[in-house]
Amino acid sequence: MLNLSVLLEDSARNHPDRNALVLDEHHMTYAEVDVAANQVANLLVERGIKRGDRIALSCTNRPEFAVVYYGVLKAGAVVVPLNVLLKQREIAYHLADAGAIAYFCFEGTEELPIGHEGLRAFHDLDSVDHFFLITSDPDAPAPTEGVETLSAALAGQPRTFESVATEATDTAVILYTSGTTGQAKGAELSHANTMFNVLTVNRMLHNRPATDSHVVCLPLFHTFGATVQMHAGFSTAATLHLVPRFDPARVVQLMAEEEITFFAGVPTMWWGLLRELTEDIDVARIAGNLRIGMSGGASLPVEILKEVDDRLGVRIIEGYGLSETSPLATIGDPDAPPRPGSIGRPIWGVELKLLGRDGSEVTRPGEIGEIAVRGHNVMKGYHGRPEATAEALRDGWLHTGDLARRDEDGWYYIVDRSKDMIIRGGFNVYPREVEEVLMTHPAVSLAAVVGVPHESHGEEVKAFVILHGGVEVTPTELVEWSREQMAGYKYPRIVEVVDSLPTTATGKILKRELR
Repeated sequence: MLNLSVLLEDSARNHPDRNALVLDEHHMTYAEVDVAANQVANLLVERGIKRGDRIALSCTNRPEFAVVYYGVLKAGAVVVPLNVLLKQREIAYHLADAGAIAYFCFEGTEELPIGHEGLRAFHDLDSVDHFFLITSDPDAPAPTEGVETLSAALAGQPRTFESVATEATDTAVILYTSGTTGQAKGAELSHANTMFNVLTVNRMLHNRPATDSHVVCLPLFHTFGATVQMHAGFSTAATLHLVPRFDPARVVQLMAEEEITFFAGVPTMWWGLLRELTEDIDVARIAGNLRIGMSGGASLPVEILKEVDDRLGVRIIEGYGLSETSPLATIGDPDAPPRPGSIGRPIWGVELKLLGRDGSEVTRPGEIGEIAVRGHNVMKGYHGRPEATAEALRDGWLHTGDLARRDEDGWYYIVDRSKDMIIRGGFNVYPREVEEVLMTHPAVSLAAVVGVPHESHGEEVKAFVILHGGVEVTPTELVEWSREQMAGYKYPRIVEVVDSLPTTATGKILKRELR
């Protein structure tokens, strides 16, 4: 048997009084997190949840995220973390596609009304039996009549629970990732998938028991934050300082005030952090505490890597992976000389190969090919989508659609994305999904979406639209409409109205010309 909840339980047993989660003035020790997770597990069992049932969770980086996550695992159920930027219809789609039976949702803020969107999505479906609202103030009543708060639901629940004996191959989490069809697919990761990734992270980054302190601004609903910081951190009894929404000034403040040893982020986060290292900041103290940095989600500009090394004396370790690979597939070796721009070599127990357009393996150093991955980190498949699974997993190899080259020592370097995916601030945006939503606007006849360079976000989403004859709408109006229809990281900030789009002889839009 294997259940990821052992990561929490082991640290709670060996380091019960060590702070596990810190958010502003709120602290929870490992013992307190374990007790709260036990109460969540008891609640789920009381409500009829069985091993293998899917439980959705929408929550920012708050202690409740980890408490609910591990409580679901303890009950033998499957966690379905959802992006907190999703809107009502997007949430409803994910809940239905996953077959979620229960839904834990944070109430959010005025700027990010997660609870409002989530509750509307819950009411859209008959298939979700339970809705629990996570309130900012645990003692506060539900803002909406008839809604059950998490704190009320947990009141009186037993403080102990014997975790359900799940198998290593049982699904632990379903992570949604958009596909080239524009329809989000749920990658099923087993307990073993994530556990091997956690052990690899700890081994490669030399994470030490009960000594590290993380700043966690990577969203925990994303595989990078969940595995590299939450799971790996919990397995070594690290203290996780939670930042609900990335704020570089807040991150630098925490680094200056606390003994932060570990920071992981996407390139735009590292870029923002560097901009905040002004003269009034005790950079020497930050540098003296910071042991290691990690970057992923997109290619890290070499200039950022050099500036971090110059100003903080910290080497950023780059890795590569996908939701489908739990996530790590490669990682740089902190004990080897740095190779700027490289994503490292395959992690222990994992194989990579590069494939040419004809499907044959590319073996010469410097030659470009599509990355294929095989190993313990590769997902079980896409939930409820055998055809998509068969397309992605061929002969045991996951075909990623990412292009790379390999040097003579076996280190890999990302070259480009073979798909049209846009990476905006570390989030994947698939143009077709955005195009389809845009074309539901009564004024839009045709839309084409591409990524354009952006200084801080890496790429920005730009839409070219052709309007219906005789209909007028301004680009600003389309941007504002899109903002109401799509998650914040998806909607186009730039809209250009055009009379025509460049196409091939067969009518396929030439997006390379638009770029």
